Amino acid sequence: MSWNLPNALTGLRICAIPLVMLLFMAGRHNPAGLGDTAAGLVFAAASITDTLDGYLARRLGLITPLGAFLDPVADKLIVAVALVLLVSRDHSLALVLSAVVIIGREIAVSALREWMSELGHRAKVAVSALGKYKTIMQMTGLSLMLYRHDLLGVPMYRSGLWLTGLAALLTLVSMVIYLRAALPYLRAKR
Repeated sequence: MSWNLPNALTGLRICAIPLVMLLFMAGRHNPAGLGDTAAGLVFAAASITDTLDGYLARRLGLITPLGAFLDPVADKLIVAVALVLLVSRDHSLALVLSAVVIIGREIAVSALREWMSELGHRAKVAVSALGKYKTIMQMTGLSLMLYRHDLLGVPMYRSGLWLTGLAALLTLVSMVIYLRAALPYLRAKR
């Protein structure tokens, strides 16, 4: 059966995207910033489902082709939407560069994985531990930036911007690792 608990969690992450968008937009018109706070919390909850759905799928033996397809799509969609929303409000060079690097890398690595899969070598560019750390850093940073408001004296937005910048750096490093693994196949003559 394709529709199971892990896939339902992934589906919830996809459904959270328009909710994050609406809350973020409401934050522009709400001086108390409740929309921003809610957008950050919904994004954080959706991010937790990314870890939870994979864990449950492996633990319960519920790995499906649908889940293997939907999970990375959900991750890339919610991250790209969050970055675009944040850049719409903050045009700082640090954020714009981070957004370009993260979104550009996701497109490039997705294409590389698809191509390597066609060659029968998908495992050479499988998700690495570094990729998982990058995702944690990225999701945490974006959650803090969406939340936006200081909490107990901690500058959430600035902390999130630093984490997102670090995630962008890890994004580049992991892309180089994947490209190096694929290099022999990129140089091969057909």
